[in-house]
Amino acid sequence: MAPSAGDSPPPAGEIDPAVATYKALLRDFLNRRPSGTRQKLAGAIGTHKSFVSQISNPAYRVPLPAQYIPTIMAVCHFSAEERAAFLHAYAAAHPDQAVAAAGAAEPAGSAVHIPLPAFRHPALRRQVEETIRELSARVIALAQAADAKD
Repeated sequence: MAPSAGDSPPPAGEIDPAVATYKALLRDFLNRRPSGTRQKLAGAIGTHKSFVSQISNPAYRVPLPAQYIPTIMAVCHFSAEERAAFLHAYAAAHPDQAVAAAGAAEPAGSAVHIPLPAFRHPALRRQVEETIRELSARVIALAQAADAKD
């Protein structure tokens, strides 16, 4: 059997068409989201907005790390169709990470959305958000420990 184009990486300097496919999907999905989604996504994955631009631009070789997929899907509120199309394209580009991508197919749990007031200072808003995340993580860990004892 002859090797297919997806069996080996593209030559240096070339962009893998399979990677470009899922990046184009991600870019298109992000373009349909409200203004500020890229910044929100960057904050959620702990990086800069420029990294979000790189992972969503088919012209850049930077691949999307699999560990960010669940966060991207949660922050961007992918529809079932968008989720399926993206995961299919991602698995085609990264067959060795297909299991990790498939794990993102369905959200692991539910999410609680807490509306925050408009803060005059962005740094204060970030501090409030981080405090809520830290407190939430501690409460969830306590609840899981108690649940495991039962």
